[in-house]
Amino acid sequence: MSDRFHLPSAWPQRFTEFKIPLPALLRRAGLPDIFFQQEKIHATTAQVFALWHAVREMTPDPAIGLKMGEEPRFGLYHPATVAAVCSQSFRDALHRIARFKQLTCPQAIRVLTSRDEASVEFIYPQSQEPQPDILGDLVLSWILGIGRQGTDGRITPLRLELTRPVRNRELLESHFGCRVRFKASRDALVFRNSDLDLPFVTHNIDLLTVIGAHLESELQERNATADVGDQVKRALKRSLAGKRPTLHLTAREMGTSTRTLQRRLTDAGITFQQVLEDTRHELARHYLEHSAVDLNAVAYFLGYEHANSFFRAFQGWEGTPPGEWRAQHRIQLSQTV
Repeated sequence: MSDRFHLPSAWPQRFTEFKIPLPALLRRAGLPDIFFQQEKIHATTAQVFALWHAVREMTPDPAIGLKMGEEPRFGLYHPATVAAVCSQSFRDALHRIARFKQLTCPQAIRVLTSRDEASVEFIYPQSQEPQPDILGDLVLSWILGIGRQGTDGRITPLRLELTRPVRNRELLESHFGCRVRFKASRDALVFRNSDLDLPFVTHNIDLLTVIGAHLESELQERNATADVGDQVKRALKRSLAGKRPTLHLTAREMGTSTRTLQRRLTDAGITFQQVLEDTRHELARHYLEHSAVDLNAVAYFLGYEHANSFFRAFQGWEGTPPGEWRAQHRIQLSQTV
């Protein structure tokens, strides 16, 4: 997967509105002076994280991420966000965002559902560190803003889960309209599962058809030039959690037929099982390294029906059980700090 974000062109303007001098911001983030002068602003995950760390250091406003996340100016929306707002429901919108997000960045949106709850979280497979808190505020505020706009304010989260220590509780609970659970194993918004099916008053089938066709065409063009292994890996990362991965389901997620996907994999000299194992291995390291999620939950996120199957697979990949690997890695990290 390419580690390249296509940053919103509105960001420099918003930073200026918040009285953050762009030259000083770029210097503090270690980015070139012409960074925001690019016709299309591209950055790696590490550069995006550095930018938001610098923003945090340069503003006393703890709500800046929340404010930037609830962008009210429709004209500044990316086409994928417009498509989301024009969707039939919040569930439909989340599906479109997860699908089209890959056009602009390696960031992925994971939606996990149970009988009563549905959670939404953002993951960064290319990251070597947890996301900056301010960026977490922005993306979760942004996704809630889409739900609120679409449902005319009828949707309210059950809770907000954050990995950070307790701070700004009153601010966060006021903004999101729910209680906050700090020191959690992930950064996620949790909704009633049924609320994801609330109809969007902003549903616009005509606009959605036009924009959706454009985005699908752009996605197909991008996929046509991409390595099939990377395409399958991206599809698996979007759909693994809680599901037994199959070639058929992955082909459907990619918008192609099982036969076509099998032929492309054969032509590339790789198998679906190889890509699946590589994806699981990569995600397993990410979860163990960057979160406190328990091992049974990691197994679930990777699509294993039984945790023991995950334990055996990880032992084969790393030569050590996942619990020991996590403990050893954290000791190594603490020694480098």
